[in-house]
Amino acid sequence: MILPEKVNFIIDTLQKVRELGGEVYSYAGDYEIVGKLKTFADKHGICLLLVHHTRKQPATDKFEMISGTNGLLGAADGAFILQKKKRTDNQATLSIVGRDQQDLELHLEFDREKCIWKFIKAETAVSKPKPDAVLDAVAKLLTPLVPQWVGAPADLLAALPD
Repeated sequence: MILPEKVNFIIDTLQKVRELGGEVYSYAGDYEIVGKLKTFADKHGICLLLVHHTRKQPATDKFEMISGTNGLLGAADGAFILQKKKRTDNQATLSIVGRDQQDLELHLEFDREKCIWKFIKAETAVSKPKPDAVLDAVAKLLTPLVPQWVGAPADLLAALPD
């Protein structure tokens, strides 16, 4: 299959691409279907967005509301959950988790005239990672005149402060 460059796909909904006979869901089955789709996306260098439904029961963790097993989220790179208090509300919260990003919660408002969601605020700010004392100590050993370390690991260890 030859795909054009920089293509994004949306599958609405995941259920439409599940194999027949998949009425009984298991962690392994959910993980397998998302894993196959992820492998396809990675192989072709595309972004693949799967639309899926949430359960109607409340949960302590929003991502436990994803209908099915944890295998769906386990195989994916990340997930978004859009929630409104009432179906007809213009305001919503978009909760985001992912392998390569910090968890984030965005507050949005739907502009009915333009048919777009507008960003209101981020509930959880992206935090900076805590500094690593060892990396900071190594960085202090480097200067414009000595831009890289040359020596044995034992010599580097001896040069670092206690």
